[in-house]
Amino acid sequence: MTIARRKFDSVIVGAGGGGMRAALQLSEAGLKVAVLSKVFPTRSHTVAAQGGIAAALGNVTEDNWHWHMYDTVKGSDYLGDQDAIEFMCRQAGEVVYELEHYGMPFDRLENGKIYQRPFGGQSQNFGGAQATRSCAVADRTGHAMLHTLYQRNVRANTQFFVEWMALDLIRDEHGDVLGVSALDIETGEVMLLQARATLFATGGGARIFSASTNAFINTGDGLAMAARAGVPLQDMEFWQFHPTGVYGAGILISEAVRGEGGYLLNKDGERFMERYAPHAKDLASRDVVSRAMTTEIKEGRGCGRDADHLLLKLDHLGGDVIKARLPGIREIAIKFAHADPVREPIPVVPTAHYMMGGIPTNFHGQVVAPYKTGPEEVVQGFYAVGECACVSVHGANRLGTNSLLDILVFGRAAGNQIIEDLKRNSHHKHLPGDAADKALGRLARLDSQKDGENVSQVGDMLRKTMQAHCGVFRFADLLKQGVDKISEVAQRARNTEIRDKSRVFNTARVEALELDNLVEVAVATMVSAQARTESRGAHARNDFPHRDDDKWLKHTLYFSEDRRLDYKPVRLKPLTVESFPPKARTY
Repeated sequence: MTIARRKFDSVIVGAGGGGMRAALQLSEAGLKVAVLSKVFPTRSHTVAAQGGIAAALGNVTEDNWHWHMYDTVKGSDYLGDQDAIEFMCRQAGEVVYELEHYGMPFDRLENGKIYQRPFGGQSQNFGGAQATRSCAVADRTGHAMLHTLYQRNVRANTQFFVEWMALDLIRDEHGDVLGVSALDIETGEVMLLQARATLFATGGGARIFSASTNAFINTGDGLAMAARAGVPLQDMEFWQFHPTGVYGAGILISEAVRGEGGYLLNKDGERFMERYAPHAKDLASRDVVSRAMTTEIKEGRGCGRDADHLLLKLDHLGGDVIKARLPGIREIAIKFAHADPVREPIPVVPTAHYMMGGIPTNFHGQVVAPYKTGPEEVVQGFYAVGECACVSVHGANRLGTNSLLDILVFGRAAGNQIIEDLKRNSHHKHLPGDAADKALGRLARLDSQKDGENVSQVGDMLRKTMQAHCGVFRFADLLKQGVDKISEVAQRARNTEIRDKSRVFNTARVEALELDNLVEVAVATMVSAQARTESRGAHARNDFPHRDDDKWLKHTLYFSEDRRLDYKPVRLKPLTVESFPPKARTY
């Protein structure tokens, strides 16, 4: 069977903020760039980001990048790599001003400067008063960013492959990455997209959980492709549960609500966060707030008939503030919670939101893995940015609005690194003869499978298993059972069947392929979580309630082939300033 091939200087998988920021850098440098996306670019999940972009501009309160760095290191529960964190925080102002000059319509203060709002875990003077650091476009910051970057990419002649799904990485006998095999969802055609540089910006995979803020497209495709190609996944035990998802729907209610002055209540009308974080209260870091909420519900102080949720109150802010600063939140609350926040509180519960782990990279966006010479050897031709990558600037817990900053800083950094690398690598390498075999084999199995498992049912079992066994709080017996159960799910997923064998826009085939990817992510998460016998950031174990820096101040590496775990040290040395040594983390 002859497979069509196309050559590019760079292939980028994913058209969210990270992918489009990198693509812009490359296209404006005159390179031939292809961007693959399962959806139209402005439908990528960055569009759902609400709160803002963290940058120490000091427009509202005094601020500087060093304080931002401290907050990020502390927020990471000291698992973040401090060289990468310094790199990100120092560049924050520059990438925000770049976006402003691209035409992003930031909200403005009365003096004309970019509007900034407070967010959880952000402080002045190394843990002092609350900082006002998040640059926002009402509660639609990601939406504005994505449209701004898309327009600039159209201007720069970036080539978009819309409604295409990447299937597998192509590697040669030396381990170099040469591109991807991909499926045109519209026609069912498989094509090899050959590139001198392949960048993954495929986003997260929180659809492994039943309750999630993530879009249905967030199925961990980039992580699974990397894992199948022999690249380890880093820190997969760390998943952030956002404190405020709409009860019963999981849809995100931005931390911007609390940044603007909203607060949480239990059934007694008590502002319970004062007991858990007396200084930061409702603006403590997300892992702290989510655990506090879960504790309130478990101890019988939840709201409603089943006492299974809490309330987010913002009516005291006044209708004018809500309509000006939080219009999207009001719309979501009315539509999905049947509550108008101008008059009544919003019912909320913690819900899976963001993965701190991912494909290991350095702060230039190059994928790194332990091969011959050390724990961070560069995988030639392979780059990753955004939520699918683990730089690691977020460590064990991400601070709010650092995610949009992450994709801007490292999207640009990866673009710059690719430009430099391609100057030394001026020719395409030869594709191996079996470049398409893995992808074609997976498709052939789906087409020939009879009397197999139902994709939807296996997917439901996967999500229920992850939610029950690997949630906000984790227990030794549940994790052990979870490893066995997720292994059963993985076995069932190898035998899935699709009834529709057609080629044109076959969504059943796409969902089956996405399930394969979700399984890779879920197994990596459960195995990594069972092994880490401490509580750190978003990983909270009932049987090991304390952080153990002596034993566990290290990154997890999960290898898919034999479910092997390895570890590598956290980089505690920043680029130019003194290190922040681990200490007790309180808010």
